[in-house]
Amino acid sequence: MAALIKRTTAKGGFAVPNSPLTAGIVPNRLAADAYAANFSDLQPVYDQHEARVAADRCYFCHDAPCMTACPTSIDIPLFIRQIATGTPDAAAKTIFSQNILGGMCARVCPTEQLCEEVCVREVAEGKPVEIGRLQRFATDGLMGKGVHPFTRAVATGKRVAVVGAGPAGLACAHRLAMKGHEVVIFERRAKAGGLNEYGIATYKTPEDFAAREVAWLLQIGGISVKTGVELGRDVTLAALQAEYDAVFLGIGLAGVNALRAAGEDLAGVRNAVDFIAELRQVADKSSLPVGRDVVVIGGGMTAVDAAVQSKLLGAQSVTMVYRRGKARMSASEYEQDHATGAGVRIIYGAAPVQVLGEGAVEGVEFAYTVEGPNGLEMGERFTLKADQVFKAIGQTLVGAPIAQEGAKLVKRAGMVWAGGDCAAGGEDLTVTAVAEGRDAAEEINAVLMGAMR
Repeated sequence: MAALIKRTTAKGGFAVPNSPLTAGIVPNRLAADAYAANFSDLQPVYDQHEARVAADRCYFCHDAPCMTACPTSIDIPLFIRQIATGTPDAAAKTIFSQNILGGMCARVCPTEQLCEEVCVREVAEGKPVEIGRLQRFATDGLMGKGVHPFTRAVATGKRVAVVGAGPAGLACAHRLAMKGHEVVIFERRAKAGGLNEYGIATYKTPEDFAAREVAWLLQIGGISVKTGVELGRDVTLAALQAEYDAVFLGIGLAGVNALRAAGEDLAGVRNAVDFIAELRQVADKSSLPVGRDVVVIGGGMTAVDAAVQSKLLGAQSVTMVYRRGKARMSASEYEQDHATGAGVRIIYGAAPVQVLGEGAVEGVEFAYTVEGPNGLEMGERFTLKADQVFKAIGQTLVGAPIAQEGAKLVKRAGMVWAGGDCAAGGEDLTVTAVAEGRDAAEEINAVLMGAMR
């Protein structure tokens, strides 16, 4: 656990050590073989027998609540019945027809809050059909054969630009290519995949699954990907509109919210998303330095992923601090339990007041919070020792080139569409981004082919 250094009722009262604690942020905290074990597959895929047994638990409900709860509206009873009857490849096609990134979603979807939460078995017995694991069994099986279940329609001669190669952009591009349109994806980073490639815990998607899924998706044909191209820097929206028949923006949320607390610019304080991306891309996990006492500020999936992976890298003490109560935390209860099971301490109802240290972080002062008539009210203060702090308090839209609704893009402005996290209504979920990219593609296709305006 992170050390509770001192309770205070006012700012200050923190003794600063003589030597900077960033010396504690070091690589190779664990034995060499521990890294492979810690970052291996979190939940291995079912074998054929296990899948048949799990599928037999499904009631195949006619008015399936699980299907309604799925943002991509996969016909869950159908694909589970197909597994139960020994046709898993057909089950995979059922899944991919609605969610072309069904393999990734099977790994990272919060199924405990979506389809499995409303499963009749969950309601009646407290143990749902394991829909996510069944979905992975089917999708991994078909993808493992190198088989792509769809073919392109006859070429339409229409060209669409997709900005962003994340889940929304990839889903949009695939559906447009399947309709016969030519698609060019522009991605600012070195690899396609977006959140799936750079923003998800390594142990959830080992063995470069995100990259392998992108390569498999592109087998549909008609899609080219240009990496290292950033909207606003290398290409403008006006130029894309002039060259292409339609444009889809799936640019995600590239900005990171600030703590707005004194000391957040000290050495040892960094954005959790950058840490997760670095961990996803580094070849040798042991080379990535981590602190001895790590504090993660935030309550979402990014915070959980940063905290758990800090522990897996060998941090001795990892504490997540969230400003509201457990029920308000955006990370699911399953993920919270996973974090605590990995040795992460979670403190609810506390907000950062200031980051402490001289040149480098040495601790963080927090105040306990209570819900008041005017929002959160600060109470008693305490300080946690820290030589490394990760900020995970949300991301923001930057470089928005079309009309906005609040802080997000509207989903259509003329012949420009938007979807995923950058669009109004985005939920910071891979599956929701896939649904929005797919649905935008259907609308784009209808407009380009004259079926709607």
